Amino acid sequence: MLAMSTSNHQFGTRVVHAGWEPDEQTGAVMPPIYMTSTYVQDAPGKPRNGFEYSRTQNVTRFALQDALADLEGGAAGFTFTSGMAAIHTLLLTLKPGDRVVAGNDLYGGTFRLFSTIATRFGLLFDYIDASDTSAWQNLPSDTRLVYVETPSNPLLKLTPLQVAIDAAHRVGAEIAVDNTFATPYLQRPLQLGADYVIHSTTKYISGHSDVVGGALIIRDEARKEDMWFHQNSAGTVNSPFDAFLTLRGLRTLEVRMERHCHNAMAVAQFLEAHPKVAKTIYPGLASHPQHELATRQMHAFGGMVCFELPGGEQPARAFVSALKVFALAESLGGVESLVELPAPMTHASIPAATRRAIGIEDGLVRLSIGIEAADDLIADLQQALATL
Repeated sequence: MLAMSTSNHQFGTRVVHAGWEPDEQTGAVMPPIYMTSTYVQDAPGKPRNGFEYSRTQNVTRFALQDALADLEGGAAGFTFTSGMAAIHTLLLTLKPGDRVVAGNDLYGGTFRLFSTIATRFGLLFDYIDASDTSAWQNLPSDTRLVYVETPSNPLLKLTPLQVAIDAAHRVGAEIAVDNTFATPYLQRPLQLGADYVIHSTTKYISGHSDVVGGALIIRDEARKEDMWFHQNSAGTVNSPFDAFLTLRGLRTLEVRMERHCHNAMAVAQFLEAHPKVAKTIYPGLASHPQHELATRQMHAFGGMVCFELPGGEQPARAFVSALKVFALAESLGGVESLVELPAPMTHASIPAATRRAIGIEDGLVRLSIGIEAADDLIADLQQALATL
């Protein structure tokens, strides 16, 4: 089923309709879940309408892929079993000896993939402070791929995207941007010239903490066949049911992100003013060192807030244990509010000395702000802080 063109519509309309039109035969307004593993062929080697095997072609997955490509402004989209599978599939397009320059403030799982697995196959990795404009002035001439998160996980640092994109292209490299925290509602790196956008669709794209998935969207049509070949060959595709759940969640992305951003700003302002909080990190605060860049580069400031408690990990553990509305859990981007400590949880795979060197202190708390009433979230934080 071909999707209707939504290019002339605003984001709120596109996010509801992209990737699918009502089925011609039945009028179904949502794509069916095509759970078949294989398809009847009209003759040997002549698949009907190009459909052979669901690892290779699946209508439900195609609907999600097309919707994400539309929203990011890309030539094609590909969806995967997880965000890590999306990143891994991108790395499979490289060859031994290729150099990857990455931000030094990455999700722990991404750092683990780069440092302990991809290096086994001959890829070279350099890490830079991607938030520092001067760091982009002298990329190695043999750089093949640049990989950044913006905002980063967990320190919410911003990469100056236009500077990074121009720097990568000057040395003949491609650049991939993990857009998980921002989503296409807040920023669209492909429109600035990035070559790839990565998502953990587990997070804001699906938005309900009930499905794991990933996505990669490409800017250049010429890369489509190569990326499809690697996705299909590695078998990293997501299931039809997971694609269905993710697409269902995607339809409410705009309204959810508006509430996430509104609540996060209220929480950040509360924390910044609280005497027991040593430091609050949120791009929407004037105190954020890249606040001006955030106002230029992003439509709004996102739903993630971090803060530091003095005294290290022990008071941080006591704080998270005292919360009642916030659930202590990894992941983020769901409708419910979550809290975690990056050092012993999501970023435990990064050596402690490396964590501290890049600013991930033991007392750092990461909040994923949900869509509950902001006053209730603040009251929960206040009572937990009062126990310290």
